[in-house]
Amino acid sequence: MSERWPEGPTWAVALTIYVGWGLLTWHFGALPLWVALPAGAWLVAWHGSLQHETVHGHPTRIAWINTAIATPPLGLWMPYAAYRETHLAHHRTPALADPRHDPEAFYVTAEQWRRTGPVLRWLLIANNTLLGRLTLGPALTVSGYWQGEWRRIRTGDFSHWRQVLGHFVGMAAVLIWVGPVVGMSLWLYLLIAYGGLSLTLLRSFVEHAPGPRQQDRTAIVEGGLIWRLLFLNNNLHVLHHAHPGLPWYAIGRRYKVERVALRASHGGQVFSGYAAVARRYLFQPKDHPVNGDC
Repeated sequence: MSERWPEGPTWAVALTIYVGWGLLTWHFGALPLWVALPAGAWLVAWHGSLQHETVHGHPTRIAWINTAIATPPLGLWMPYAAYRETHLAHHRTPALADPRHDPEAFYVTAEQWRRTGPVLRWLLIANNTLLGRLTLGPALTVSGYWQGEWRRIRTGDFSHWRQVLGHFVGMAAVLIWVGPVVGMSLWLYLLIAYGGLSLTLLRSFVEHAPGPRQQDRTAIVEGGLIWRLLFLNNNLHVLHHAHPGLPWYAIGRRYKVERVALRASHGGQVFSGYAAVARRYLFQPKDHPVNGDC
């Protein structure tokens, strides 16, 4: 990072998330489920957005401090170290949305599709609708990640054992807190974690798609203030990829200045908000699961 930014907004977000999560879980039994479950899912998704900020060097320039801020696995499903590794690889990839190069691609190659059975094909197509991504997507994402880790172990590759072990320790701490300490049932917290990942997948649903040029493969979803805060402006994804070192609040400011030029020239899709995404893709696949370039 060549510029120094006042990181107070990111510290404030981190403090709000952890204090809010602590208070919500502590008082969970006193809240109606229709309040507690969505609020918990929101905080878990917001924590995922905070993790994204730390991967890109915020709120400090000291990696171990950023790691300490982001590591507690409130969402349970993936080690922070693995997320950092794959996300930085995603930014280095020569072809966004290409499953041969992009570890965050939601597509498969033509060869993978030929080897896929009818049930999995249906799931992949359903996962490319917004309804499918929100309901089936978390299960497919979690199972896909851990199947990959299991394949790694079966082939004798134990290079991730530290991050996996550390994740299990952190996950145990979270579950001891929400279970024996505050008295939540495990299935309710799993529902919160599932909802949090579902909200995160809402953000990433139209984020990248195959295109003739690298700059054509990234979308803009403008969204309202609440969505922009939840996703820490990562919904303005074209600008994030153009300037990955910008903190989330600076992305919002720069987008106001560059909005007209970005909407006109970046080549990807532009949506006014997530309601617009839902109107177009709630039941309709946004594209085929096979990346046509593969």
